[in-house]
Parts: sequence; structure tokens; C-alpha cells
Amino acid sequence: MVSGGDVLIRVPVPSPYAPQDITVHLGTTDITRHFVVSRDRQLIGRLTGLQVGSAVLQVRVRGEEAGSLTLVNHPVSGPLFAGPQEQPFICQTTEFSLPGGTRLGAPLDANCTIATRVDYYYRPEGVTGGVLRPLPEGETPPADVATVTREGQAVRYIVRLQTGTVNRAIYQIAVLHDPYEDPDVTPWRGWTGWNNRLVFAFGGGCNGGWYRQGASVGDVLNAHMIEQGYAVASSSLNVFGNNCNELLAAETMAMVKARFITTFGVPRFTIGWGCSGGSYQQHYIADAYPGLLDGIIPGCSFPDLLATITMLADVTLMRHYFQSDESLPFSADQQRVVAGVASLATLQNPDIERGVKRIAATGIVPDGLPRTLLFDPASNPSGVRVDVFSHGINVFGRDPDSGSALRPLDNVGVQYGLQALKGGQISMAQFLDLNEKIGGFDRYGTHSTERSQGAPGALQAAYAAGLVTGKGGLANIPIIDYRAYTDDLPAGDMHLRYHSFSLRSRLAGTSSAAANHVMFVEDARHGLYSTASPLLRRALAAMDAWLTAIDQDMAPGSPVEKVARNRPEHLVDTCMTRDATPTAVEEPMNALGGRCATLYPAPAGAHVAAGAPIAGDALKCRLQPLDPAAYPVAPTPAQWEQLQRIFPQGVCDWSRPGVGQDQRGTAWARYPSRPVIPAAAGSAATGAGLASAPAAVPAAADTARGVESTAAMAASAAR
Repeated sequence: MVSGGDVLIRVPVPSPYAPQDITVHLGTTDITRHFVVSRDRQLIGRLTGLQVGSAVLQVRVRGEEAGSLTLVNHPVSGPLFAGPQEQPFICQTTEFSLPGGTRLGAPLDANCTIATRVDYYYRPEGVTGGVLRPLPEGETPPADVATVTREGQAVRYIVRLQTGTVNRAIYQIAVLHDPYEDPDVTPWRGWTGWNNRLVFAFGGGCNGGWYRQGASVGDVLNAHMIEQGYAVASSSLNVFGNNCNELLAAETMAMVKARFITTFGVPRFTIGWGCSGGSYQQHYIADAYPGLLDGIIPGCSFPDLLATITMLADVTLMRHYFQSDESLPFSADQQRVVAGVASLATLQNPDIERGVKRIAATGIVPDGLPRTLLFDPASNPSGVRVDVFSHGINVFGRDPDSGSALRPLDNVGVQYGLQALKGGQISMAQFLDLNEKIGGFDRYGTHSTERSQGAPGALQAAYAAGLVTGKGGLANIPIIDYRAYTDDLPAGDMHLRYHSFSLRSRLAGTSSAAANHVMFVEDARHGLYSTASPLLRRALAAMDAWLTAIDQDMAPGSPVEKVARNRPEHLVDTCMTRDATPTAVEEPMNALGGRCATLYPAPAGAHVAAGAPIAGDALKCRLQPLDPAAYPVAPTPAQWEQLQRIFPQGVCDWSRPGVGQDQRGTAWARYPSRPVIPAAAGSAATGAGLASAPAAVPAAADTARGVESTAAMAASAAR
């Protein structure tokens, strides 16, 4: 898969042959002259200007065919593998600001395209942090430019910031680069300011993350990473507040990384970086699209988006029940235990109240989306639905009758408060009343007296797409899960610590046995995810050391084996004490015991309080018949009748996999044929319009329209 007509090609030279024995053809045209020999005896070249469509790249050794590869070039505006693009789509280039306040200006077309630009900024001497000034034109650097030490050399703190668009997203790539010392940036060699490593920064959020380009990217100008020599990349569709869709985030990251490689060359490795919605993306991309990320540092993490939606739904249902005048009274401790939270403030947290609206068809409308296009069950039933399932309709599919996206949300058979009942913390009367009145969410995502019903097709699709993470590529890479603990904040919070244990539990059942998963925990004095935290800086340094050791390991072994044997000796689960001068506590993390569990308690949510495993990977439980012996005290006849009324189909059997959980797709799944979300006709080009599946891609010509000149390459072979 190629996008935008550019691709970097590397051809190994097989022993005992010499480079001059190799010829490379694109279609029927010999393009060997456009390749140079790298230091490790490989041919490398960059092709540009490929036509949209397919072309065959063929390698011959002394005239005999030795291998071929079909390059399929896609438009730079996408799509690549995520399926038909969402419409309407709001361009936001006029809102996107560069350092100093310069705006990108109006888009060039309906795909929100801008011309790629490169800007230089510098940090003045004596200024710390992310303060940057535009680099003035001239043949000499500013007198007040700061320096940093890289590889024993003083390097001017000058940042090259590349900004462009791919896949309808705004992307940026930042790296130290001194144009006075080294004016050219090519994929053939590195330079002192870059450490040959890439950090891909993912932004958080989700609410309202649909139908728009976004006017923000991840933390590409992070001063700590830049001065360490990392290149940092991100895009607006890799910020979940702009795009709450893991599949589209994976596609966009793939296209941005391809743009990085054709500009700078192949990085030694790529580290994932980001918090909350940034953790969704890291987990999903590493699991379902392996190879894009070599190691990840998720913060304030959730294993996946669907686990968060389940939590948000449970917390909201609990709040509604406890506040209802028709419900039996529960003490504060009883509420906390049944809801599975450390603090009751979590039930009232406004972020959770807003967050649950992401499942509502009329919930969170992004700025700029014309209200006349919005769905209304009476006046505009075919209108735009502003919920996360509609945003992911290429995966979930569409209900043929209503036209709405199929939903995997389900709580049928869940016995809320079961563990508290068994522990004698609530009565049978409270247990029955809670489960009779807890309710669920209807097809519009609004509260209902009926339980939520997951659509079988959506459940199977979610597993097949890898949206429930943990069974794919995640087992093959290093993971350092960093958490600034917020479970006990006075106002509550949705970033609950048990989600870290959910992912670890999933990984425990893989070939890695979770040996690739390390937890760092501290209080939130530095914020949710900030390199002001020494512990998070340590995570980045440890990940770099881990990946460097793996990269240098030439001994036989599977990826899992290499990850395990190259884990730094002193890299272990660590929590920091909560006093004024924190000290490290190193112990295997356990949600139920140990000093870290005392410092940072991790109640595991309402589903676990209902008897579910902490892995949280069963979207819909399989049911089993009611059994009076399953309760600590045999139900009375009236209670048994009430139980049968509440659970007519039976109750959850958590010992078995969930419905559809045996579905598992292959890595790098593609979605070419799903329908997209309908929109009203007659809207502006940059705002709305009916979308349709793309037309068949025309066949490419035999040759590229342009091929990179090798004059600059010849001076210095590829690294």
C-alpha cells in the first residue's frame, strides 16, 4: 500500500551476487539507475509521482526474475484500508495555528488539502520549555539561539517543523535540524540533531470526535523529546477528540509514517506516546496493525474504546439508579462497592456525564457541523448521527431497517452487585431492586428501562476488527503503562486504574504471558501525562534502552523471546510514594494486595463487581440458567419469581468466552466495501454531502511519472 505517489524501496542483494548484478523494473521500465548502494549492501531508492492504481516492481538477478512486488498507490487524501470516508467532513485548516499564531489558511480542495510546508523555529538562549521563535531569514543563525548537546556535540536548538495533509488530516513532523550546518534533509543519511528514532504522539479525547479534520495534533513540539534528538510526528486524526475511531487513526498513522520515511528515511524504531484516547490508539494499532509501532508508552490508559464505553454505561446507569426516588436506599459504602469505584465522586464526574453521550445518536455535535443535517427520529431519520458507533460504521455495519449503525453495547444477564451480595455487603432485596431497575440504553443511546442489546453482527465485527485488544501484535512489543493515579480525586475521574490490569490480564493469556508489560504509577502532581514527571521521563529512557537492545539482538528467537530477554534488568513494576519527596516502590503489581495497591487502590468497575473477569474482553456474556444455589441464601419463592422476571434468558456465565469472542481477524484488515454514513444533500463541499464508495481505481501506467534524482544520494549512501 502506497499513498501520495511516493515510496522508499529497499532491495536486498543476495549473496554471492554483487549490486551490479541486480536490475529493478517498474512495469516494463528499467529504473535501476535510480538506486544507490547502502552501507549494508542493499539497493535503496525513492520513487515519486506514481499514478493512482497498481504497478509491478520486479527484481532480476543477472537477468533472471528473483522477486516482484505489486505497489498499489492510493490518493494522498485516502482512503488506504479503513474503507469509504465519512461525510460530511469539516475542514479546519483555517483554524490550525503554527507556533507564533500563523494559520494554515483555506484548504485547496474538498479533501481539506494544504500545500506541504517546512518552517524553522529556534529556542532562545536562557529560555526553557517549549518557547520557540520563528527562525529569521539570513545566512547566519540568530545570536541568541540556544544549544543542546547531542552525541557529544553542541547542536543549535533549531526545530524543523513539516506540516502537510494526508488522509484529510493535518500532520506535523518536528525534529532538531540545523539548516546552516546541513541544509538538506534526505532519506539517505541522518544528522547529529536526530537520534534516528521516531516518537508518534497520539492525542486524547473522544467526545465529538467525528465529521471533522481537527485543528490540533499530538505533542510534536515536546521540548524534552526534541532536545533528546527524537523526531516527533502526529496528525489531527490521531487526536481522539477530533477522530474517535481506532481504524481511521491506524490508517492515518500509517500514511503519516510513510510520509516520514520518504522524507527522512527509516527510523531505527518508533515509540507510541499518548494518554487516554492516545492509549486507545497505541493499543489498537500495535495489536491490529503490527509494525507501525515498535514499543508503546500508553498513559491514563484503557485497553480499548469499547471497554471505556462499557464503563461509562455502567457508571451512568448506577448514578441514575442511586438518584432515583423509586430505588431502594444504598449507603455510600454500598454504592461504592456495587459500582466498583474508589470514590463516589466518580459517579458524579462531569467528564463521565459528557462521555456517555458519545453513544447517543444526538449526543455531541462537533462545532461547524450544520444542525440542519442532524438526525431526528421524526423530522430527519436519515440525518447525521453523532455517536461513536455511527463514526465506526465501516466496521460495525448498518441495520438494514433503521439505517443506524449496529451496536455491540450489551448488559443482558449482568448481575450487578453480585459480589457484594455474596460478601454480605448488600441484601437480596437491594440486589434484586438494583437489577430490576438498572436498565440500559436504547438504539438511540438514551437511557431505557430495558437492558442494552448488542447486535450479533456488531459483536462479531468488533472482535474480527481487533477492536477488543490483546490477542494480536501487542504481545510482541514492549509496553510501559504509565499512570498518574486519579481514582480518588475530589471531583472523581474516568481514568480508573483497573484498566491497566485489564490489559495485563489479556496479555497474560498470550505467548508473552504479560512479560512485555510494565506498570509505572504515581500520583497526579505532574498532571495526567507530562514530561515534567521524572517517572514518565524514565519510562521514555527505559523504552529507548529496551528497543535499542532488541534492535541489536541478532540471535535467533521470536519477537516475544527477544522482547523478554532484552528487557532492561532493573525495569520492573514501580509505584512512587505519595509524600512530598516520593521514593520508588518496586514490586509486582497486584490490584488486590501489596504496598502499591494500598497507595493506589484499584476497584475494578461494575462489571467485575458483577462477577466478570477483570480482562473485560467479553462484550456480551454467554448466558446460563438461573440457579438458586448460586446465591448465599436461597431465594424465597417471591424472590425467585422476581429473579426469573429480571433475567428471563438467564444470567452471565463468565467462565465461557463472550458471544462472538471466538472471532478474530487477521492483521492489517482492510474495509473496502462498507457503506458510509448518509448525509442530507445540497451541503457545502467542505462541510457535508452524500458519500459513496470510491470508484474503481484506474490501472497505473508502467512507469512512474517522476523518479527521485540520485545526484544527491550518490554523495552519501543510506545509513
